[in-house]
Amino acid sequence: MIRDQASFAQLIATLRRFVAGRLVPNEARVSAEDCVPPELIAEMRALGLFGLSIPEDYGGLGLTMEEEALAAIEIGRTSPAFRSVFGTNNGIGSQGIVMDGTPAQKQRWLPRLATGEIIAAFALTEAEAGSDAASLKTTARREGDLYRLNGTKRFITNSPVADIFTLMARTGGEGAGGISAFIVERSSPGLSIGKPERKMGQQGTAIADVVLEDCQVPAGNLIGGVEGQGFKTAMKVLDRGRLHIAAVCVGTAERLIADSLHYAMGRRQFGKPIAEFQLVQAMLAESRTEAYAARCMVIDAARRKDAGEAISTEASCCKLFASEMVGRVADRAVQIHGGAGYIADYGIERFYRDVRLFRIYEGTSQIQQLVIARNMIRDAS
Repeated sequence: MIRDQASFAQLIATLRRFVAGRLVPNEARVSAEDCVPPELIAEMRALGLFGLSIPEDYGGLGLTMEEEALAAIEIGRTSPAFRSVFGTNNGIGSQGIVMDGTPAQKQRWLPRLATGEIIAAFALTEAEAGSDAASLKTTARREGDLYRLNGTKRFITNSPVADIFTLMARTGGEGAGGISAFIVERSSPGLSIGKPERKMGQQGTAIADVVLEDCQVPAGNLIGGVEGQGFKTAMKVLDRGRLHIAAVCVGTAERLIADSLHYAMGRRQFGKPIAEFQLVQAMLAESRTEAYAARCMVIDAARRKDAGEAISTEASCCKLFASEMVGRVADRAVQIHGGAGYIADYGIERFYRDVRLFRIYEGTSQIQQLVIARNMIRDAS
């Protein structure tokens, strides 16, 4: 349950005003320039957005999962590029430290992440280890008081601007049990960043490879101080991250539905608004129904997590349904807008491209199906 209704309601109202007043008007600029303006990042810092989910003891707002989901829905009403700026600090970039870090690691890194002084990224994926994350090849060899890391991480969000990486590398044998998690600083000798990728959508979100060539990492940066726990850490981080992304999908869908309804009520054909045509109404109704279902799923799963339940299945259900749902909503939005939906000035085609990635990162739809089915079979055995 939300702990302080009045304070949280004020936070949501502030977020809503910030999204509508500052972020939405800059969506086209961010897409054209492929970066988020520094002045907006400074405003995000001032609002405390970099520390939404970081515990209060370390300078964050310490939101519950339900509160974080509701905040993510508001943030989802604008370009995903804005969320990516502070999203990794709250999610996959920091949660490995929050969940499994030593007290010293938490004290060193979390306060700086909460203020946005530093930016975090999550480095798990490799060229041959995407959906099959347990097969990663990056190695970490202990040498006295440091580890030497070698390998390349692929398509890492925020890597061109990140100061630290929650990075998974192999310290032992094959499989998940040989993987450990590290906090790797950008300044580490032997670390370099590849060329930023050009993408189908989500312009303004920086993605590149992370290259490790005898990269030197202090032994004290092994998350939790124990080898072989990295894959478990990564999966816990992704469970929370998948629920967060599902909430963002709900917000994006609700934005697209509102834009589609507004357009349909103003666009006239055959002497009346197209909103009066039943086939247009059917598309609006289907989108509204699916978005409502996804919202209910996300809030239910978030409450379960706050109650201490394991939510691997529920998180995957939410990620699968919500990411597929927002794709259908975006497609209907283009259709309702007709030719205008295909024109860049209206912004609908940009969202159409942006939402396609939701079905891929933090676990493809097919991986979510596998997780759900495997968990069902395990629970029934």
